[in-house]
Amino acid sequence: MSRKACVIGAGPNGLAAAIVLAQAGLQVDVLEAEPTPGGAARTLELTLPGFRHDFGSAVYPLGAGSPFFSSLPLADYGLEWIHSPAALAHPLDDGTAVLLERDLDATTHSLGIDGPAWDKLMRPFVERWSELAPEVLRPVSFFPKHPFLMARFGMVALQPAQMLARRFRSERTRSLFAGLAAHSFLALDEPLSAAFAILMAVPAHAVGWPIPRGGAQSLTNALCGYLSTFGGTVKTSSRVEDLSALSKQSNNDLQKYDLFLCDLTPRQLLKTGGESLSLGYKRRMESFRYGAGVFKVDYALNSPIPWRAPECLRSATVHLGGTFEEIAASERLVRNGQHPERPFVLLAQPSLFDSSRAPVGKHTAWAYCHVPNGSKTNMLEKLEGQIERFAPGFRDCILARHVFSPANLESMDANLVGGDIGGGVMDIRHFLARPTWKHYATSADNIYICSSSTPPGGGVHGMCGYHAAKMALARLKRG
Repeated sequence: MSRKACVIGAGPNGLAAAIVLAQAGLQVDVLEAEPTPGGAARTLELTLPGFRHDFGSAVYPLGAGSPFFSSLPLADYGLEWIHSPAALAHPLDDGTAVLLERDLDATTHSLGIDGPAWDKLMRPFVERWSELAPEVLRPVSFFPKHPFLMARFGMVALQPAQMLARRFRSERTRSLFAGLAAHSFLALDEPLSAAFAILMAVPAHAVGWPIPRGGAQSLTNALCGYLSTFGGTVKTSSRVEDLSALSKQSNNDLQKYDLFLCDLTPRQLLKTGGESLSLGYKRRMESFRYGAGVFKVDYALNSPIPWRAPECLRSATVHLGGTFEEIAASERLVRNGQHPERPFVLLAQPSLFDSSRAPVGKHTAWAYCHVPNGSKTNMLEKLEGQIERFAPGFRDCILARHVFSPANLESMDANLVGGDIGGGVMDIRHFLARPTWKHYATSADNIYICSSSTPPGGGVHGMCGYHAAKMALARLKRG
């Protein structure tokens, strides 16, 4: 009789775990609480008919650069990556924008006086991305396969972004670097904030910042399609309240599972794990800290966004925040539980490059800013003020909008606790022990956690699920 596994949650990590288990010959059922699989990687009509919006993630540098996803034939199941001409645009108040080009040489040339410094920082990692990616997208290892490469990475990645940015003399380059580092949700004077800047910039040059044709749902559907070739099933609208109930007889069908892999954050695991988890493990999980949340708005537009800097139309992703100092001040306020007047805003405009997202001649966009976890403050005026700052007349383009507070996001995906899209704060403590020193293992021999609350953390790459499933299989074999 074949072994049987149950994966709770059909986000990218849950689906990655399910595929690894199914490849190993296990019979796999994936149970998803929502009507549509994907977690934060879903595409929905949130505003008007015909306008397709990505509920959560939209742009995938780590998805395209994932060692696991890139090993799968996802193109055979409908996944097509679209690359905008530039990976990222960062407009400034002088009406120009600094661009992160996919081509490293083009970026170093455009950065002028800072070109050599950018090249020296990024090239060693860009040229060895295929070796670097498996090392950084896993738990911390004291015995890496590429020790000299990882030593070089660690020397810069552990620094605060504020310190590493001193390598650059131009305010334009420093602004670009600040926007990349702000993906950390940390203050830019905190250790590790530089790591996020590097892990955003390096894949931009190595594999790009692509979007899936048709939206995030295309990635999810491709993963589900590939899983089905191994007999794996995905059952939606199947919320799990108690793992122990899945081991009891129901409708004359013995739902006995050998393994449970949970694409859940610690809070959800504590609710569903019930009596299966030890008191000591529960206490450690209760101390897990969630990070800042986001306030997100999806837009249906009657035209492209009227950027003052036309270069912004070359990229699917735009960072809005001005100078390094302004972005650093904004992120520091959020880290301290406050709301900035001029928040750092991340904006995606996928319909410029994918006409399937909106009716002919129309467009979609989404934007979000960072807010304290669980914030109830309406940031719409401040967020749109930042867009208007760099694109005067933006509000005149809006046909409809859908506003997500942190609570709204969590109501549509329980893993987005307080609006936290990263699965927990990513400071030094959680970098080393995420969510506990056990990483994927729990106190129960057959229960594992595989969400972004485990290494390597947030981002759509599937590596949390991949490593959790590999651990579960190894221990199952030994058992």
